[in-house]
Amino acid sequence: MIDALRAIERRVLWLAVRMVDAANRERDTGDGVKVGGHQASSASLVSVLTALYFAHLRPADRVSVKPHAAPVFHAIQYLLGNLDRSYLTRLRSRGGLQAYPSRTKDPDGVDFSTGSVGLGAAAPLFAAATRRYVDAHFGPREAARFVAVIGDAELDEGSVWEAVADPATAGLGNVMWVVDLNRQSLDRVVPGIRVAQWAAQFAAAGWHVVEVKYGSRLRAAFGREHGPALRDWLDRMPNERYQSLFGIDGEPLRKQFLDGAPAEVAAAVADVPDADLAGLLHDLGGHDVEALLRAYAECDRVTDRPSVVFAYTVKGWNLPAAGHPRNHSALLSGDQIDALRAATGLTVATEWDRIDPATPAGAIVAERAAAPPRPAPPGPRATVPARSGVRVGQRASTQEVFGRVLTDLARDPAVGSHLVTTAPDVATSTNLAGFINRTGIFHPDERTTWSPDPMLRWVEGPRGQHIELGISEMNLFMLLGQLGLAGELSGQPLLPVGTVYDPFVCRGLDAFIYAAYSGASFIVAGTPSGVTLAPEGGAHQSTLTASIGLELPGVTFAEPAYGTALDWQFCDALGTVAEGRGAFYFRLTTRPIDQAPFEAARARLGDAVLRRQVLAGAYRLRDGGDLAARGAPVVSLVGSGAVLPEVLAAADELADEGIAVHVVDVTSLDRLYAGWRAAVRDGIRSARVPALPGAMRTVFADRAPLVTVHDAASHTMAWLGSALGVPCVPLGVDGFGQSGTVHDLYEIHDLQPGAIVNAALSALSLHG
Repeated sequence: MIDALRAIERRVLWLAVRMVDAANRERDTGDGVKVGGHQASSASLVSVLTALYFAHLRPADRVSVKPHAAPVFHAIQYLLGNLDRSYLTRLRSRGGLQAYPSRTKDPDGVDFSTGSVGLGAAAPLFAAATRRYVDAHFGPREAARFVAVIGDAELDEGSVWEAVADPATAGLGNVMWVVDLNRQSLDRVVPGIRVAQWAAQFAAAGWHVVEVKYGSRLRAAFGREHGPALRDWLDRMPNERYQSLFGIDGEPLRKQFLDGAPAEVAAAVADVPDADLAGLLHDLGGHDVEALLRAYAECDRVTDRPSVVFAYTVKGWNLPAAGHPRNHSALLSGDQIDALRAATGLTVATEWDRIDPATPAGAIVAERAAAPPRPAPPGPRATVPARSGVRVGQRASTQEVFGRVLTDLARDPAVGSHLVTTAPDVATSTNLAGFINRTGIFHPDERTTWSPDPMLRWVEGPRGQHIELGISEMNLFMLLGQLGLAGELSGQPLLPVGTVYDPFVCRGLDAFIYAAYSGASFIVAGTPSGVTLAPEGGAHQSTLTASIGLELPGVTFAEPAYGTALDWQFCDALGTVAEGRGAFYFRLTTRPIDQAPFEAARARLGDAVLRRQVLAGAYRLRDGGDLAARGAPVVSLVGSGAVLPEVLAAADELADEGIAVHVVDVTSLDRLYAGWRAAVRDGIRSARVPALPGAMRTVFADRAPLVTVHDAASHTMAWLGSALGVPCVPLGVDGFGQSGTVHDLYEIHDLQPGAIVNAALSALSLHG
C-alpha cells in the first residue's frame, strides 16, 4: 500500500505543479500581470495531503487546507473524480479555481475557506465546538474529525493562539492540526528552532503533541553506530543552518553540514557516498507517508483533547528550488516542467490523465472515490414569527429591547431550541442575562455552581444555550461563523446570536470578514455604540463600525432607534438566518429614548405599511406635508439610531420658523443602499436611466435638500445626497471622542438640535 501511495503522491505533485505552470506560461492574461500559484508551498504538503485523503479520512470528516496548497487540494479532488478536467487549466481564472480554497466559489467541495492565514486553522476547531453543541442538543451525528492543515508561519498569527487557549475549544478530541513545518515563510527562513516553543504552548493549552520529524532513511541511520550523535546534531541545528544544506551536494554539502560538528557526527555519515548525502539529510518525516499515517492514528487514539502534528517538510519538495530561501513565488521553467513530466512517467498526451484504475495506486484512488465526502442529513429549521410580542415601554434603549426580544423568543418552542448565543466575556453587559437565566450556559459536562448569583443564574451543562468565550473578538466571529454553517457542516441549522462591545467589532474584523466570505448565517449585536456611550471616553466609543456594516458583503447592517422597529427587524433577520441566507449586524445603544414618536408614525401609517418600510430600510418618522402643501420650503432630516431625539427637536425648531420638515428614520442604511445600488447597476447594464427603488421613492418623494445625522462617521450617510441629486449636509462623528455627558459629546460633534437646524438652513441655501 505504501508504494501505491507514493505513486499517488508523485501524480499529485505533478498535477499541482502543472496547474500553476499552465496558468502562468500558457495563459494570456492580456495585461502582463503575474498569475502566481505557489508551486513550492504546494509541494511541501503533497505527502501530508496524500496520506490524509487516500488513506486516513472518512467521508464525514472535514478538512481545512492551507491557502498556498490549493493546487494540491484541487489535484486530489480531480483524481477522486470531484473536479472536471477542464478546471485544471483554469486556476486563478474567471469562473475557474480560486487562488485559495473557497467553500462558496470553488466547484469541488471545499469545507473551509482559507486565505487569511491563521483563520483556516481556527475554523475546524470552532466547527468541532459547534458539532459538540449540536450533538448535545439535537442528538449525535455521524462521528467526524475536523482537520486543519496549516503552514508553520501561520503560528505567528495571534488568532491561532486565541483559539487554542479559549475554554470553549477545550477537550475537542476530534480535532487534529497538521503543521507544515517547512521552516520558511514568505520572506525568510523562520529563525531559530521555534517548534519547541510552539509544542510547549500547545501542551500548556491541553493539546496532544506529535512530531514527525525524520523519514525512514534518517531513522535507520540513527539506529546505527554514532547515530545518536547524528540525531542530536540535527535536532540542535537552527533552521537557518539546516536550510543552507539545500542547493548544494557532494563534498561541499558534507563540509557545510559537518562544520563545527563533533567527530561522532562525521563518523555517522562517513560511509554515505557524496551522491547520497543530500538524499539522507533531506529525508524528513513530513514526506514519509507511512510515518504520517502512524501519527494520524496516534491522534485518533487520543480522544479527550485536540491533537497537533508537527510534520517536518521541505518547501519545494522534489522540485529544483527545494529549500531555497526565495522559492515562495518561484516558477519552474519550461525545461524543468518537461523534466518533471518525464520523471513522473507522463507525456504531453497523458499529462492530465487520472491514474490507471488497473494499477495498485489506481485501485486506492477508486476505492476512495467510491466513498466521497457526504453532507450530514439536514435537521429541522426554526420557524420565526414576524415579531416577538414583547411590550416596549414609554422610554427604552435598543440594547434593553434586544435582550427582552431574545428572551421572549426563547419561550417559543419553534424558535427557542435553535437559538444559541455567544459573547467574549460581555454577556451580562450586553443584555444577554435574561436569555442565559432561561437557557443556561453550554458545557459538555454538568457543572456545579459554587457561588449562586440571584441575578444571574449561571447554570452550566450540556443543555445550556449560551457559549461563553474569553475576551477575544476574533474567537467570537470565528465561533459565530461556524455556528452559522452548522446546517451544512453538522446537519442542523441554528440561530446563532453574538454580542460584542461595538467599538471592538474592529478587533474581530478579520474573522468577521472570513465568516461572511464563507457564507455563514448569524446575527451579531454591537452594543453600546458611538459617542452616545459618552462617559466611557474615546477608547470605548465607535465611529467606524457603521461604515464596516454597510460595506461588508454578505452582511446586512441595521441601526434601529425604536424598540418595536428592532423587534420587527430582529425577527426578520432571524428568519433569514434560519434559511441560511446571510448574516446581520445590529448596532445598538444603551440610551433610553421616548417611544412616542414611533407610535405616532405607527398610528399614521398602520402596522403593515410601517413594518414594510422599516424592513426596507427607512420610513418617515414625521411628515411635513401640511406645511409643504402651503408652499413652505422643504428639508429632510435623516437620522439613524440614538440621535433621533435631537433630530426631532431640530425639526420642531425649523417648523416654528415655517420650514416643512420630513424626519426620516433610517433603520437599515445597508438595505437602503443595496436597493439604490441595484437600481443603478441595472440601469448601467441596460443603458436606461436608473429609477429610485421603492423605499427611497416613498420617503424622499419631495427630493428636498438633506441633512444626515448619525452617531458615526459623517460620510456613512452622505451618499444619500448624490443618490437623490440634492444638496446634502452630513453631520456625524469624525474625530475621537472623550468622556462627558451625551449632551457634551453631541455638542462637540455638532449633533445637537441647534447644529442640525443650522445645517438644514445651509442645505436649503445650497438648494437655491
